[in-house]
Amino acid sequence: MTDTTTDDSTPRRRALREAAPFAGPARGRRRHRVLALSFVVMVLLPILASGFYLYTRAADQYASTLGFTVRSEDGTSASDLLGGLSASLGGGGSASDANILYEFIRSQEIVRKVGATLDLEQMYTRHADTDPLLSYSTNGTIEDLTDYWQRMVRISYDNTTGLTELTVLAFDPADARQIAEAIYAESSRMINALSDVVRDDATRYAQQDLDLALERLKTAREALTAFRLANQIVDPNADIQTQMGLLSTLQTQQANALIEFEQLRETASSTDPRLDQARRKLAVIEQLIAAERQKFGKGGGGEDGVEYARTISDFERLTVEREYAETTYAAALAALDGARAAASRQSLYLAAYITPTLAEKSEYPQRGLILGLLVLFSLLIWSIACLIYYALRDRR
Repeated sequence: MTDTTTDDSTPRRRALREAAPFAGPARGRRRHRVLALSFVVMVLLPILASGFYLYTRAADQYASTLGFTVRSEDGTSASDLLGGLSASLGGGGSASDANILYEFIRSQEIVRKVGATLDLEQMYTRHADTDPLLSYSTNGTIEDLTDYWQRMVRISYDNTTGLTELTVLAFDPADARQIAEAIYAESSRMINALSDVVRDDATRYAQQDLDLALERLKTAREALTAFRLANQIVDPNADIQTQMGLLSTLQTQQANALIEFEQLRETASSTDPRLDQARRKLAVIEQLIAAERQKFGKGGGGEDGVEYARTISDFERLTVEREYAETTYAAALAALDGARAAASRQSLYLAAYITPTLAEKSEYPQRGLILGLLVLFSLLIWSIACLIYYALRDRR
């Protein structure tokens, strides 16, 4: 029997042999080689170079930690209790003071002041030959030194609590602590200088207010003395009381004379001389009463034409001015005493809750963190570059 399967498959096998050959092994194209080369250049080489530098050339850095806060003087003097006016003269440990201190620590001024006591260039160029990237250049200017200072002195400030913490880096632990101590000393001097300016201004202004109040008091007293000399009256109120007593006495005499006159008119004849005498006595008393009453109104009697109502008004006005001047003088004197009391003590000062520490081991540079960030950003940059390349290629 003939095998039909073999016969039928022969033409099929022949057709398969005559068909196109299978695809050969994949070959890399030019863009693949460019991507691989870019990966090496943008990722591997920076990581390897950075790792080599960090672990073989980079010098160890030591950190000294310093923490402080701005405090205000809470003491109360006797003048504060009397006047209550010097509470605002000494200032307080507000957020603005801490912000000023924050900017001062980062400024060129503190670099100059610390550099005057410490050789910062020698401290920061200790490993300049072996570690040129993380060390300071000896040929730099004060601006360059300030930039490097801001890298080596790290400040952390909390607006809520008002706490300021510094991390001072140096290539030697003793240098780091010395720099931290110098920063604390210069910051204390600066905050004290600000407080001195406030206290000096407050004292000067209080002295000016006192001088003005004293002149006002002198003027008021001189005006009152001139009034007394012009009117020959020490106390118009006492003089009025005297006049009122005299008027009351005359009115009593008038009443008695009137009663006597009425009795004589009823019992005596019209030609009785006693009746004329009583009438004249009553008229004299009425004239005296009228004269006394005129002294309390306009067109007053007497040679000087004293008007008691106006006199009393002028006296009361001058008295009020004198009392006001005395009150102002007492308040100004209390304010000056308070300002002087505040000036005699330190209103603002730095309170260190962490004194400058001395490191026992190197914590900087943070090599693992730096390499990790370098790997992350290198891969991100390389990936973004690849995406941009393919996006531009697909648009062609």
